[in-house]
Amino acid sequence: MDWVVAVGVAALLLGTGLSGEHPAGARGLLGSVLLVAGGLGLAFRRRAPLVVLAVTGLCVVGYQAAGYEVLAVSYLVAVYSAVRVGHRALTVTASVSLLTVLPLTALVLSDGPAGQALAQARHVLEIAWLIAAFAAGEALRQAERRADEAERTREETARRRADEERLHIARELHDSLTHQISVIKVQSEVAVHVARRRGEQVSEPLLAIQAASREATRELRATLEALRDDGTTPPQGLEHVPELVAGARAMGLDTTLTIDGQRYDVPAAVGRTAHRIVQEALTNVARHASATTATVRIEYRSHTLAIRVDDDGKATHDSVPPPGLGLLGMRERVIALGGRLHAEPRTERGFTVQAELPVERAS
Repeated sequence: MDWVVAVGVAALLLGTGLSGEHPAGARGLLGSVLLVAGGLGLAFRRRAPLVVLAVTGLCVVGYQAAGYEVLAVSYLVAVYSAVRVGHRALTVTASVSLLTVLPLTALVLSDGPAGQALAQARHVLEIAWLIAAFAAGEALRQAERRADEAERTREETARRRADEERLHIARELHDSLTHQISVIKVQSEVAVHVARRRGEQVSEPLLAIQAASREATRELRATLEALRDDGTTPPQGLEHVPELVAGARAMGLDTTLTIDGQRYDVPAAVGRTAHRIVQEALTNVARHASATTATVRIEYRSHTLAIRVDDDGKATHDSVPPPGLGLLGMRERVIALGGRLHAEPRTERGFTVQAELPVERAS
């Protein structure tokens, strides 16, 4: 559409200029070129409004100095476009300069009092059209600003309602499920403890209930924390991974951390996902893998952040543990960032979690 407008204005200017009295020879040719150039320059008014404003203004001065008595339509469109994107002060400055130069040019080139009167009348008309173009651009700019503000207000209202609903769900989950699951967990653990103290064999269903209640408690706690997160708490990132390693050591798991490559800043989403991967992997190792050692390796590559967590637990290719909610959550986070995740038993005993997260670095 920009090119359609530009070609249309160029044709209008050229047709208007050639239909009336116009100079001949080199001056006529130069004026015609400036008429067309001023119109075609409007094709770039969205990408470079100030440049187009200057170019069309110079073309107006040029073709009027060459002898073409044509209204500065291209400059009026450029004024409208510049004001619409917010360049009001520069547009006023350029327009005042143009309104100063054009009358002087017309007075110098006009013949006699009649020509000067005509030039002054045309100058008044140009001022009126400039004011109209400026007002139209400013009116549309204000309308777009109000529309953006209304859209932003709607988004904030929807976000606030979503936060309120999320907190309501968290309260309902806490009130309705946490107590019951806690009771199940406590009763199952007491039953297992009593049976072992009596020297009785603990039944598999009871052990399954104990393990399921522990897992349900952990997952419910994580879900409630996610629901209650209002975005004000600073996100956990790569700088908090050493704390995770220290926590794993405190639980009796011999854990080492290795960081390779030249460190650089990563997007918050990437750092948060990397932290979650290490956190979930170490939690699974400590609770389910029966492992004694674990290694965490973070590698800064040119356009990728690689995370790897290995353990020497009981997992083998013949006994692949079913994927839990934690592993599924890891995979969803990685895929959302366009990365890859591999979680599988190692060639020897143990389990490995490997993730590659793409990173867009500033050049």
